[in-house]
Amino acid sequence: MITSTQNARLKLIRALAGRPRERRSAGAFLAEGVRLVEEAHAAGWPFEFVLFSPELGARGQALVEQLQAAGVEVEPVAPELLKTASETEASQGLIAVLKLRDLPLPPALDFVLIPDQIRDPGNLGTLLRTAAAAGVQAVLIPPETTDPFAPKVVRAGMGAHFRLAVAGASWETIRAQTTGCTVFLAEAQGAVSCWGADFKSRTALIVGGEAAGASQPARALANVFVNIPMPGKIESLNAGVAGAVLMFEVVRQRNEAV
Repeated sequence: MITSTQNARLKLIRALAGRPRERRSAGAFLAEGVRLVEEAHAAGWPFEFVLFSPELGARGQALVEQLQAAGVEVEPVAPELLKTASETEASQGLIAVLKLRDLPLPPALDFVLIPDQIRDPGNLGTLLRTAAAAGVQAVLIPPETTDPFAPKVVRAGMGAHFRLAVAGASWETIRAQTTGCTVFLAEAQGAVSCWGADFKSRTALIVGGEAAGASQPARALANVFVNIPMPGKIESLNAGVAGAVLMFEVVRQRNEAV
């Protein structure tokens, strides 16, 4: 059992909870909590190791046994030490260090999300979770968007990272990867209502950040500026909600076309 704050694995966890460059350098990121680790295991995601508290509940203990049977390195940690390494207010007693990798992009993209200048981790995680639910093929992360593998984003994504291609890309690369797609940019003053837009063909959706909106490169890439009609007296929706409305409008239109 780990009982020292100077343990190398605890030090790595603290580093991975910090800046993106630490995650890139180590080639790893964190997944905390029983449900997230279950999702990673079910998806066959590669593990570095798992730390757990002996106070872990029955569901967590069963998961630890499954991971051990699968050859994952699992080690107990004194509960008070694991709490100090936890990113959450109430630790669930289980932290996994996972290998950092991108799922491969499909050869021909038909439904793409581009979250532009999304800096709130909760919003980005919500967008990823919704994208996975809506059948988005890939999420292309441009510069100025927060790191999709930051702990808060991974928690909010609720397993989306393990089933959805998420890739950082320059705007030049995004332009090349969305060739053949109609690029729609969500904007309060957009000329076309999202209910009137045609999302049945190859589609890329850009959702800009709440503070500054979409960047200039995003606006230069867009073919169509769409709005979400709001009869109430609210200026805008947050990025997570706006993205959900648009992604499921794509789903609705394509289901009707079948």
